[in-house]
Amino acid sequence: MNRIIGIGNALTDLLVNLKNDDTLSRFGLRRGSMSLVDSKQLEQLEASVKDLPMAFSPGGSASNTIRALSQMGISCGYIGKVGRDKTGDIFGQSLSNCGIETHLLHGKSPSGRCISLISPDGERTMCTFLGAALEMQDKEITPELFSGYDCLYIEGYLVQDHRLITQAVRTAKSSGLQVAIDLASYNVVEENLEFLHKLIAGQVDILFANEQEATVFTGDSNPLESLDKIGKYCPLVVVKVGKHGAYIKHRGKVEHVGIVTSARRVDTTGAGDYYAAGFLAGLCRGLSMEQCGTIGAIVSGHVIEVVGPTIDDRRWTDVRKKIDEVVDGTFLL
Repeated sequence: MNRIIGIGNALTDLLVNLKNDDTLSRFGLRRGSMSLVDSKQLEQLEASVKDLPMAFSPGGSASNTIRALSQMGISCGYIGKVGRDKTGDIFGQSLSNCGIETHLLHGKSPSGRCISLISPDGERTMCTFLGAALEMQDKEITPELFSGYDCLYIEGYLVQDHRLITQAVRTAKSSGLQVAIDLASYNVVEENLEFLHKLIAGQVDILFANEQEATVFTGDSNPLESLDKIGKYCPLVVVKVGKHGAYIKHRGKVEHVGIVTSARRVDTTGAGDYYAAGFLAGLCRGLSMEQCGTIGAIVSGHVIEVVGPTIDDRRWTDVRKKIDEVVDGTFLL
């Protein structure tokens, strides 16, 4: 596996640092969840947090993963839909600046936005206005998009559009690609459970989930039991278990990889996206499961030290140095 193309909701993130969780209670938001909102709800939410510290960042789960992969030297592409507006132009340019091959479609609605509400402990709760991203259609996913790629990476938020994801997976598989998916959010798994079970059985090659998502998917609160159940349908499964690291099952073998201790947990936005990027980068380099998991832990450990899903050049230099140490066997967790 050498080249990866991602598909996801093309979004720009508004990152808001909350003083407490009162805003979540006021709007009936479940802590750590992702909720879809319409334009009116978006305006109300923006008005309620306008006096709090905030920042803008290119976002979208698959976009975060693909941008991180490109920083680790992996050739990447991205499929998404934006509006014909400045926000969409900036989103596309942020990908191009990373050397990513963009396949951006254009819709009639404004470009999508996501308000990421960051609790004092770093947990993030997301409210997403999909806008033009919602207009991406299954008929727009053609074999030509996958030419020259080895793997399709799907963000779990897209599974709410069953026809789109079915078409994407079917087309990618018929084009000879592996398929990887991140389950993204426990409430999305809850709402699409039957579809996800059918999708993953025999069609998905690599699956990423956190402990909560795996529990909802399998009905089993034990992460190792969840790993075993999912592993019956998917060749490579990664279940992340927070401060305890991650469990990986590949070809019947189970491994545990710890975390890389963070200096300070500031914001978990993008942590799962970056873990997937690090793991996939390891796969592209032909590394062992333990090495792939370690790189995932390194990359996610860096992104939670900053606000938003973008880390600076200095941090990337440190990440690349540590990846080299993982490859030559000198890195210690």
